[in-house]
Amino acid sequence: MIFQTAYHGLPVVGYDIDDAALEAAAARLDKLVPVYAEYFDAGDNTKAQAARDSIRLSSDLAEAVEDADLVIEAVPESLEIKQDTYRNLAQTAPERTVFATNSSTLLPSAIAGFTGRPDRFLALHYANRVWQNNTGEVMGTESTSAEAYEAVVNFAERTGMVPIRVLKEQPGYVLNSLLVPFLQSASHLLVNGVADAATIDQTWKLGTGAPKGPFEIYDIVGLNTAYNISRSGDETSQKFAELLKNNYIEHGKLGTATGEGFYKYD
Repeated sequence: MIFQTAYHGLPVVGYDIDDAALEAAAARLDKLVPVYAEYFDAGDNTKAQAARDSIRLSSDLAEAVEDADLVIEAVPESLEIKQDTYRNLAQTAPERTVFATNSSTLLPSAIAGFTGRPDRFLALHYANRVWQNNTGEVMGTESTSAEAYEAVVNFAERTGMVPIRVLKEQPGYVLNSLLVPFLQSASHLLVNGVADAATIDQTWKLGTGAPKGPFEIYDIVGLNTAYNISRSGDETSQKFAELLKNNYIEHGKLGTATGEGFYKYD
């Protein structure tokens, strides 16, 4: 979302908790330059590199948000972490700033009371690979003002997204309400020993013509996200969370972002 916004000409400050996290973020942003150049500009990286150069990174929250019109939060899928994050944001961001959570599964109403501005708080959910799968799902709460909602819709449009107006609060919005049960079904097949990940992926792609199987999608989503979602699910989902933790996450295999998850990547 940072690169997508910068590529469409808006100033962006990216925040993370410390310098080590920012170094990792900078490396991921660098890797997006050729991706955007190839997708939008036939390999000419002039615009993509200019977008990358315009992005400022900071580990100082107050400094990062001091002049922000919009803050988009994408911290781990933990209600406690998100609530703590918004307590800090409420004390540092300007009064005018609109807050938007990119949470995949949590309802914004569970967070709104910690923002200090429930009328200017809502959800803006991005799909993975936003330059290609450019949906921006906009979902408010009963407290979200019409002005804040429309401002975020306009922001999504201005940054190359297709705004998806979610008309009422729904865990998983529209996209993940469809996607998560599909991925869970695949994880249950794996945990129950019905088939291995490669066979499950092959079966889905051959049977439906889909370009990617569920475990390839897990790698794109990120195995940390899959772990955080699965560990609060049913017994089989919790077993899948343990499998992810023991076999992948503890070995630094987090998916495409680290070059290896269920599969290895260049």
